[in-house]
Amino acid sequence: MLPFLNKIITLILVPIYLSTWSPVYHIVKLFNPPQELISISENGIGSPEDPVYLTAHRGVSALAPENSTMSFVEAVNNNYYSAECDIQLTKDNVWVLNHNSDTGSWFCQYAEIKDTTLEELKTFNYKWGANFWKYPDMRIATLDEYLDVFVGTNTRPQIELKADNYDLLYTVVDAIKAKGLTEQAIVISFDLEQLKVIHEFDPSIELWYLIDEITPENIAAAQAVGENVWLSPSYTANTQETIQLALDAGIGVSFWTVNTIEDAKMLYDMGVRYMETDILCN
Repeated sequence: MLPFLNKIITLILVPIYLSTWSPVYHIVKLFNPPQELISISENGIGSPEDPVYLTAHRGVSALAPENSTMSFVEAVNNNYYSAECDIQLTKDNVWVLNHNSDTGSWFCQYAEIKDTTLEELKTFNYKWGANFWKYPDMRIATLDEYLDVFVGTNTRPQIELKADNYDLLYTVVDAIKAKGLTEQAIVISFDLEQLKVIHEFDPSIELWYLIDEITPENIAAAQAVGENVWLSPSYTANTQETIQLALDAGIGVSFWTVNTIEDAKMLYDMGVRYMETDILCN
């Protein structure tokens, strides 16, 4: 039944939804305006001698739909240090970009990604996100398409492993190597065991261990994997005391998600130089 409904949506509802004469189109545009990025340098944070390294969370979602190809093009165009994406596995074992395990939040058609082939997903239209109407032919991105954005640039691809999978993690490493991005890419996960697998395949790939609160235990766990492993903690889950734990341990640390000048300044004043954001820029 679901494939049939998606076909009806594609053939009948999508043309209406995306038509400039449709009142629905104009109403949805009102809820998805692009946002102006907020410069931290213009607010006195960082300097050319001591910069802040900003990661665009799911791309620059203030200017294009999150996890879309254009959101990562915007990250490159706006000189972000890195741009984070989320990857899921399709039914036919292709890595695609989407934060949730289903397409309901961002696409007109609905499907569980693990139960859907890439060919089917490539027929789905965006229905949400900043400026989505400017890209009527844009479709869900594959990992290869995402990596292509960063080839020959100074922006680092940052890949969050979302699928609960270990057997096919080697294909992520293979994709990174095939694009010549081994020294540039960062792989991140809340699952330290996944990061260990990536490390076994190629210890030169930088890894960030996603956590909530910083503790001595997760600092030690990350350090035990290898020298090329950072912590990526939640900013809101930590206090100045727990932040100081990581700084004192000398482990690399990048906080998510920092969206105000006040929070960025507090972290910078403490000595933090790596932050992930939805809206800030350099």
